[in-house]
Amino acid sequence: MNFFRGVMGGQTAGPQPTGAETIQKLCDRVASSTLLEDRRDAVRALKALSKKYRLEVGTQAMDHLIHILQTDRSDSEILGYALDTLYNIICNDEEEEQDENTQKQEEDLGVLFTEKFLRDSESVTLLLTLLEEFDFHVRWPGVKLLTALLKNQCSQVQGVILVSPMGVSRLMDLLADSREVIRNDGLLLLQHLTKGNAAIQKIVAFENAFERLLDIITEEGSSDGGIVVEDCLLLLLNLLKNNSSNQNFFKEGSYIQRMKPWFEVGDDNSGWSAQKVTNLHLMLQLVRVMVSPGNAPGASSSCQKAMYQCGLLQQLCTILMATGVPADILTETINTVSEVIRGSQTNQDYFASVNAPSNPPRPAIVVLLMSMVNERQPFVLRCAVLYCFQCFLYKNQKGQGEIVATLLPSTIDANSISAGQLLCGGLFSADSLSNWCAAVALAHALQDNLTQKEQLLRVQLATSLGKPPVSLLQQCTNILSQGSKVQTRVGLLMLLCTWINNCPIAVTHFLHNQENVPFLTGQISENLGEDERLVQGLCALLLGICIYYNDNSLENYTKEKLKQLIEKRIGKENFVEKLGFVTKHELYSRAAQKPQPVFPSPEQMLFDHEFTKLVKELEGIITKAVHKSSEEEKKEEEVKKTLEQHDSIVTQYKDLIRDQDAQIQELKEQVSTLSMNNEQMQTQITQQQSQIQQHKDQYNILKLKLGKDPQGPFTQGEGAQVNGLNTEELGQLREEVEELRRQHTLLHTQLSEKDTLINTLRSGTAESQTADMAAGGSVDTERLRELELLRSQVQSQCAEISQLQTERQELIRRAEATPLAPSSGSSADDAKAAELESRLAAQNTETERLKEECRGLRERCAGLEQQLATAQSTVAIEQTEKAKLQQDVQESKKEQDDLLMLLADQDQKILSLKQKLKDLGETVDEDEEDDLDARDLDEDEDDD
Repeated sequence: MNFFRGVMGGQTAGPQPTGAETIQKLCDRVASSTLLEDRRDAVRALKALSKKYRLEVGTQAMDHLIHILQTDRSDSEILGYALDTLYNIICNDEEEEQDENTQKQEEDLGVLFTEKFLRDSESVTLLLTLLEEFDFHVRWPGVKLLTALLKNQCSQVQGVILVSPMGVSRLMDLLADSREVIRNDGLLLLQHLTKGNAAIQKIVAFENAFERLLDIITEEGSSDGGIVVEDCLLLLLNLLKNNSSNQNFFKEGSYIQRMKPWFEVGDDNSGWSAQKVTNLHLMLQLVRVMVSPGNAPGASSSCQKAMYQCGLLQQLCTILMATGVPADILTETINTVSEVIRGSQTNQDYFASVNAPSNPPRPAIVVLLMSMVNERQPFVLRCAVLYCFQCFLYKNQKGQGEIVATLLPSTIDANSISAGQLLCGGLFSADSLSNWCAAVALAHALQDNLTQKEQLLRVQLATSLGKPPVSLLQQCTNILSQGSKVQTRVGLLMLLCTWINNCPIAVTHFLHNQENVPFLTGQISENLGEDERLVQGLCALLLGICIYYNDNSLENYTKEKLKQLIEKRIGKENFVEKLGFVTKHELYSRAAQKPQPVFPSPEQMLFDHEFTKLVKELEGIITKAVHKSSEEEKKEEEVKKTLEQHDSIVTQYKDLIRDQDAQIQELKEQVSTLSMNNEQMQTQITQQQSQIQQHKDQYNILKLKLGKDPQGPFTQGEGAQVNGLNTEELGQLREEVEELRRQHTLLHTQLSEKDTLINTLRSGTAESQTADMAAGGSVDTERLRELELLRSQVQSQCAEISQLQTERQELIRRAEATPLAPSSGSSADDAKAAELESRLAAQNTETERLKEECRGLRERCAGLEQQLATAQSTVAIEQTEKAKLQQDVQESKKEQDDLLMLLADQDQKILSLKQKLKDLGETVDEDEEDDLDARDLDEDEDDD
């Protein structure tokens, strides 16, 4: 222990050891001591010397410290000392007092020790394991050490963590630590970990990072929070920027909706703190990352839609129109709104409806344009307004029409300021930057919109009192010829090129001014300085557009005469060289990179992003057009006309074939429908025929049953018995007959009464049913039960009456036919006679019932035969119609074959004409030919 007292400051006699010697002795003690306390004291001493003797401690003690981390895992105190010591020798202290050379040496030393620590990848894995310790003195220095390693050797440490099992998950657990210092340092660690590594970014995002970070931002007060909110936002930017997978996950998780409360600002916006400005700036950048023009089109559009639906766009527009907002926040808000509405028709329409809270209310677009053409506004703010206007008009023909309409004479309101008036004012002001911005903004109102290019030709301007008005096109060329600043001339030339591009009417208007062509040729032919080369190139581009889109309506300025003028005054090679000055300019490539106009100074604001696309498209076309001879032009025109005629004929035939294909398809559908109906009818006929056959069989069986004589076996015996009746029996029979008559009369009377009662009950039941149906009630069950009982009684009594009538008739017949003769009888004969009479009556009743059934069957057979005849006639009609449709189909196929023959002849002619073009040296677009053949082949396959 005397040794440690000497090291820690105790007074000893003799010469003092040097720092390197002391460190060497401490390292030996760490390596050889068996007592944990001795090793702990030695490591504590190394920690105390690690900042003053960084090089010596790092060189001699690093291996021993790593060994301590491996072996002394049970003692958190020694682990904390070892981690602190490693952090001190690896971390680069950023002290302002150090000069550049010292700072550079410190950084090199940190990188050197980091590489030494990373020689064994297990060291990083060991460090990740130690982060699972909950002890503050182990976890916190471990987080700081890993952060320092990532600062010095980010990619190498990222690779080790990526392959380590549960490595990223262990680091994500730091965000859930209740100790704020560890959570905050964990945020810094994850910031460095997620830089430039998409794989780690995805893992962190799927470890529920978005939810945790947004919760922390809300807990810390959103935009009013401190540095922790800033760290969370920086980490979110790392996770989302240029990572389409995480962007989609963020959108699908409905996290965009949670961003809306960030931008809720009050009426009093004065006195914003620097931290709040930083936080809100990062929040706006986070919104822009989700809708950046560099993202996939589908991803950006879906985020734009979500931002409008959740009210985020509305909140941003509120900040845009609020007062007291700091200038840099206002500028970034304008840029954010620009990208949220870019290319989204719904968002663009909403932005057009936003009004500023002024008296009277003015559209937000007008208020922003007022800032753009105001030279006293900051340069970055004017660039942001221009970008917002460009995004508002991007793929928005409706908005383009509304802007151009404010310039037309019929819509100008003298009492209010319109967007068109502001653009014209900026176009002709004394400020060159306002000229350039207004020209570019007006060019975007004409981008890819032929209708608005023609409408803008109607605009007339009053230059001064007493002079007639001039057109806007003429005024632009007048200012161009006056020799203003380069920035103004470049802006006007870009406007004119965009205006007359692909618009022959505008070309004719431009060439109609006799001074324009001489001015352009004079500008191109002169040998000017470096600053004027860009103007010469744009003049060459403008003249080339006049040649390519010339419809030869002006005799003095046809295509051929303009090319002759170039050859005499400029020279074709010189013209092409001057045309190339545009794309070779250093600011051209910078503007072509992204749509947002970002320039370090106003003097470098020369090119527009959309215009660079136009130049790239037209440069090769104009070069070919200038080099073509008059004969080649004529031949090309003839071939074009012939091809156009053939194309129109082919188009007509194709349209006709399509119509006939549609008709054939309809006829096929009708034929298939009729075939199905025919099959159904055939099935029904088959079923009806089988039913008829069954009825016929039943009818034949009934006929056989009725053809048998049931009375035959009893006729002779009955006659013999009648002849054997005596006079007394006959008298008794007559009395019985009279008695039967009386009973018959009585039964008839009762039957009449019961019929009357039945009718009464039926009428009452019908009335009650009608009343019940009207009132929604049910049927009277008691009356129905009584009715059924009466019906059964009547049927039984009717059967008795019929039997008695039969017996009466038989007795009368026997009495009249039998002579009065004495005879002896017996009770046996009477019984037999009664039995015969009852059997006879039963046979007669059965016969009547069978006759009624036969009559009903005959009626049903007749009805079925009638239905069969009707079905057969319907089938005959449908077969006739089917034959007609098949004939029509055959005729249509024949006509189609004729048309295909004509198309083949036309294709052959087209191929011959294209071959002639190739022979003449013209370039024929093979893709269009292949597309045409492919479409024809597809249509032939569809016909088949």
